[in-house]
Amino acid sequence: MKVTVDFDITPEEFRKVFGLPDVEAFQRQLMDDIRERMTGGVEGYDPIKLFQPYVSGSLASWDMFQNMLTNMSGAGATKREVDDPARKK
Repeated sequence: MKVTVDFDITPEEFRKVFGLPDVEAFQRQLMDDIRERMTGGVEGYDPIKLFQPYVSGSLASWDMFQNMLTNMSGAGATKREVDDPARKK
């Protein structure tokens, strides 16, 4: 059995129903800041420096996530070798 339900609601109504915050003002301010920096430094415009304050924390979290996955995959291989000594190379 397959049941499909369609909701015809706006993004604002969707946010309210699910209790999500309204970040439109934040996004607008962020884009205004980016535009101001871009127009203020047209000659020496460096996009990496422009976005660095916004992504520096997220890059560190990606590194931590990648290290966690690497550690988990290594631990899984070690556990298999311990469980089945015949798999040791």
